[in-house]
Amino acid sequence: MRNAEMASPDLEFSLYLGPTEGPTRSVAEALHASLDSPDTSVLVLCDPQRRALEIVTGALARRTLGDVESALAAASMESNFAAGDIIGGLVLGIQQLGEA
Repeated sequence: MRNAEMASPDLEFSLYLGPTEGPTRSVAEALHASLDSPDTSVLVLCDPQRRALEIVTGALARRTLGDVESALAAASMESNFAAGDIIGGLVLGIQQLGEA
């Protein structure tokens, strides 16, 4: 399991990279809820073995970062993942989320 956190002026970003058990959305939501500031946090979960990617945004974070921005970042990440570049895809996607 790898965890990373990055703060922006308004949002906090967290990354979980590793194996998951059960429905990945439920796992991502539970991890997000356990963060110090879930309302202003964005959690990106990536389980490469299951080819799973989830983005969970808190209530206040969602005001800044909507579904469209999250979907665009996810598409960018998945494009890199398909080329075998997991880390590059995560970096690019989280940068896109931060810029949104």
